[in-house]
Amino acid sequence: MAPRPLARVGAHVSVAGGLARALDRAAEIDAEVIQVFLASPRAWAPPPPDPDGDAAFAAACRVPVFVHAPYLINFGSPSAETLARSGEALAFSLRRAAAIGARGVVVHAGSAVLGSRWEDAMAQLRAAVLGTLDAVPDAPPLLIEPTAGGGSALAADPNSLAAYLDVLGRDERVGVCIDTCHVHAAGADLSTAAGFRSALRAYAAAAGRGRIGLVHVNDSRDPAGSKRDRHESVGHGTIGLAPFEALFTTPATRRVPMVVETVDTAQAADVAMVKKLREAVA
Repeated sequence: MAPRPLARVGAHVSVAGGLARALDRAAEIDAEVIQVFLASPRAWAPPPPDPDGDAAFAAACRVPVFVHAPYLINFGSPSAETLARSGEALAFSLRRAAAIGARGVVVHAGSAVLGSRWEDAMAQLRAAVLGTLDAVPDAPPLLIEPTAGGGSALAADPNSLAAYLDVLGRDERVGVCIDTCHVHAAGADLSTAAGFRSALRAYAAAAGRGRIGLVHVNDSRDPAGSKRDRHESVGHGTIGLAPFEALFTTPATRRVPMVVETVDTAQAADVAMVKKLREAVA
């Protein structure tokens, strides 16, 4: 039996001008997988529904697609308004993701907000997240993205990620999206191959076998432990190029879809660079 191929490599692509334009942009950079926003990442108000456009996209799309939910979502917030809006925004993303045939919906793990009790934040997190998933039964998996840390981040290292997933009862509808910039900024030094592999193994153990559903492949502008979420093109940040080979040599990630989240002008080069790393270890 032939070995399974290594991970598909692609990028987060813009939907400016309409969802269908994302496919044109994916083709331009030779992306094998894409991630998109279906609503403004920094606003609560969702766009009007477009069932015909969603159906046309699903029919035309020939690569796996993932959806990133808005950044404002935070189920750890002590604000009742934020909690309600977070549920509405996530439900919207889940419904639209199902309509376009997406493989998963990425959402940031969130924060308890300074001054809030961790236990209270996690209790409301369980009710809100599982309740939203129950309300959209045909949704693709929800992928929790650990953050770069700082403040009262709810999941920013393997231990807190494991606790987060435990609170959700290790629900089979919930997986994990790993962002290499976040992992590095949160404190795991990825600037060596050994450090990169060790971190991937730790996050994989926290997530559970087979539960990493997507990898965001980003270098970091800032050093390990900075708690700053600032992406840089692959090989041009404080991680460097060579350590990224660990993505393709570590069993937990070597076949997981990977997308770069760098600026549009750098995406083609970043996708090509990650593919070159993949070829080197294939």
